[in-house]
Amino acid sequence: MSEEVGTEEKNFFARIPQFYRQVISELRRVVWPTRKQVNTYTIVVMAFVTFMISVISIFDLGLTKIIFWVFGG
Repeated sequence: MSEEVGTEEKNFFARIPQFYRQVISELRRVVWPTRKQVNTYTIVVMAFVTFMISVISIFDLGLTKIIFWVFGG
């Protein structure tokens, strides 16, 4: 059983304020995107999702046709 020397664990409620201070500290370091970047990224993601939906739909339609052809539907 290894114990770390010099570390004392506080109870849950004593750690809450420290947690929030750390969260705020980290959020100050975040490099937030500009509105133009957010719009660009949103358009790129929507185009990619639309493309993937199309590819998967065509693939599914093809497999459905093959399954009905093989098993007779």
